[in-house]
Amino acid sequence: MRAMILERTTTLSEDAAPLRLVRLPEPEPAAHEIRIRVSVCGVCHTELDEIEGRTAPPAFPVVPGHEVVGHVDRAGPGATRYKPGDRVGVGWIYHSSGAPDENLSPAFKATGRDAMGGYAEFMTVHENYAYPIPEAFSDAEAAPLLCAGAVGYRALKLTGMRDGHLLGLTGFGGSAHLLLQVVKHVFPSARVFVFARSPEQQQFARELGAEWAGATDARAPQPLDAVIDTTPAWRPVLEALRNLKPGGRLVINAIRKENADREVMGCINYREHLWMEKEIKTVANVTSRDFAEFLPLAANVPLKPEVQLYPLEDANRALIELKYGNVRGAKVLQIST
Repeated sequence: MRAMILERTTTLSEDAAPLRLVRLPEPEPAAHEIRIRVSVCGVCHTELDEIEGRTAPPAFPVVPGHEVVGHVDRAGPGATRYKPGDRVGVGWIYHSSGAPDENLSPAFKATGRDAMGGYAEFMTVHENYAYPIPEAFSDAEAAPLLCAGAVGYRALKLTGMRDGHLLGLTGFGGSAHLLLQVVKHVFPSARVFVFARSPEQQQFARELGAEWAGATDARAPQPLDAVIDTTPAWRPVLEALRNLKPGGRLVINAIRKENADREVMGCINYREHLWMEKEIKTVANVTSRDFAEFLPLAANVPLKPEVQLYPLEDANRALIELKYGNVRGAKVLQIST
């Protein structure tokens, strides 16, 4: 099978092609596993974290990719949940304890980091960690739901959001453009304020129903009940804390933060940023329950993911553009038809 593999950690500033196209044997499903013929796989910022060593794979080579959509091709011994031809998706959680807090468990394994992922024509996974894809979505539209959407949904739950609240979204890429649509559906009286680095992203947010959109370091017209930060940078953390009302909560939706602007955290001022019972929470991974709740909700909205397609062979280009370009929606690799 064709696959893109990562053989070592590197930096994209020095290596614009960290992944290599190879031929690998098709994997065989073990007990209670299914094999998926991959149709598409989303491109996520977490792949950049893997490549650049912030959350490095434990072994190389590895096939990245954790926003996987495809069809069941074969079932291993004892696997009965799906039949050949069923359309399923796989997200960041490859396997874990199965407990309600499995996202925090030492048993947690991540797709495309701790196990071979979806930048390939086939992959295997335990049947309990594959999820039916609602018919409302094409394969490409479904891909970003498997991480950007589901982890964004988990972040929303962690805000303690209620209808009528004022919510800020910092960064407006794959996750935030889906999250804004979810908020407008679940909390129709809520008002959403978007902080984004480019005028194009700000305009995109307004088109999707944002009350207001401005630069990352701007001040919202009113103090906010909660902010979800979806960026890889540190400055948005400080700016979000400034925008919170007393008792407000910042939820950081990132596996890792990059180091480029880490020194700005030395400017944190207790009175300005943290006092008055402001809170900070982080999103740690995702659970099977999150997918069970989110995917039907996404179909009911219905979410309209905006995607940009690339052939598998152009995975490196997609990653470079994700890191350095202005992102509108989500990037998705087309692997098979």
